Amino acid sequence: MDRLGLTPDEWIAVALSLRVAAVATIASLIPGLAVAWLLARKRFPGHALLDGLVHLPLILPPVVTGYLLLLTFGRKGLVGSWLSEIGIVFSFRWTGAALACAIMGFPLMVRAMRLSIEAVDAKLEQAAATLGAPPFAVFLVVTLPLSLPGILAGAVLAFAKAMGEFGATITFVSNIPGETQTLPSAIYTLTQVPGGEAAALRLTLISIALSMTALLLSELFARRLGRRLGA
Repeated sequence: MDRLGLTPDEWIAVALSLRVAAVATIASLIPGLAVAWLLARKRFPGHALLDGLVHLPLILPPVVTGYLLLLTFGRKGLVGSWLSEIGIVFSFRWTGAALACAIMGFPLMVRAMRLSIEAVDAKLEQAAATLGAPPFAVFLVVTLPLSLPGILAGAVLAFAKAMGEFGATITFVSNIPGETQTLPSAIYTLTQVPGGEAAALRLTLISIALSMTALLLSELFARRLGRRLGA
């Protein structure tokens, strides 16, 4: 054990959790921002349906979400069977854990981003458009900078959710040490082993520390960004 009292296997679980959460968050950013803008600025047939689908992972039991992922992206799934033919496999891989975490955190990300975009004065966007700026330029120059605090908040919420995701992940990719065993899975395993309470507590404290650090950094950056935008 090192100074923190962690074994090599426990450090692997910590590192894997950080990698899975980071990949899940980064991969969700552009789709999340696109969906948030669409829900905030457009009205179209199926708007309510899209909104419901986005938020569905929040109300479904995580195990159900994981099982649906297994049916869809498993080696014999609707999409997974085709992806496996070209060498892309999600089930029982760390990439599958990232996919599960991305889907579970997606509603939180989209909601924060959507509220931030809705808070941007539409008249500013209209003024830029009347000056000849195309829609994408209006988004990049006006909407995106003004909604950055909400985008950052959404990313951090998704990251924190990914760090704590358990049900969907363990259903979709199982609990394989060194491959898919993230912090929550490792804690669960240790609680089932006689004498594992101390190690479970260590990992729990590390999980809390990592999540709180992410939230505090997010709040700090959001405040600084808000002051700059206000200036």
